Amino acid sequence: MQTAAYFKDLFGLEGQTAVVIGGTGELCGCMAQGLARAGAEVVLVGRIREKAERNLTEIEDFGGKGYFMPADVTSRDSLQELVQHVVERSGKVDILINGAGINSPTPFLDIQEEEFQRIMDTNVTAVFRACQVFGKYFIDEGIAASIINLGSMSALVPLSRVFTYSASKAAVHNLSKNLAREWAEYSIRVNTLVPGFFPAEQNRKVLDESRVLDILRQTPMSRFGSPDDLIGATLLLASNKAGGFITGTEMVVDGGFNAMKI
Repeated sequence: MQTAAYFKDLFGLEGQTAVVIGGTGELCGCMAQGLARAGAEVVLVGRIREKAERNLTEIEDFGGKGYFMPADVTSRDSLQELVQHVVERSGKVDILINGAGINSPTPFLDIQEEEFQRIMDTNVTAVFRACQVFGKYFIDEGIAASIINLGSMSALVPLSRVFTYSASKAAVHNLSKNLAREWAEYSIRVNTLVPGFFPAEQNRKVLDESRVLDILRQTPMSRFGSPDDLIGATLLLASNKAGGFITGTEMVVDGGFNAMKI
């Protein structure tokens, strides 16, 4: 088998549909492009269609398939409608990425309960809802699916200035491991993809000059992550052939930052 054919057989996602919740953002949008390049039809899910246009244009430019679907991750009805509409349009769903998230730099003693609940609902309860809604669909339809939940370095290492975000992502890590255990018998794999420091939309507000220097000093590769750095890990976790025995793991993509904390 030629090299290109071998890698296509191992990582190719032709005929599969990937729903990327948070696909209108920078990191998940790039992950969606990687899935599309591997042959999947990708569904970019968010609230604002205009935020998806750039990623959809790039997907179309290289001959990939993708479209936008609106959804409110804080609403179970909205997620159930999402599944229904995607199945009607694409035939089925094989891959779910839960990547929606919000952050806040509020110091611990100043955090109001409303802010705490808002972040927890978007970052944790929304993942719980999506996994329930899509998981029931996968089980009922007998689909050997892959669920990739976006975690965070702050769930592994107690970082400053992101208290509620850290707590919410730690819960996502635990939820993912529990689902991996429960759903392995259905051939549904559940993993957590853990980006290190990627200067995306939601964390730029906490990256002042002193924090940037501190992060780079503690990152062996001495740089921030680029969204493209997540594509390889995404394809490995998404592919039932390349990653078919990987479930319940925390796949860290961080330039060595976590290794410095051991």
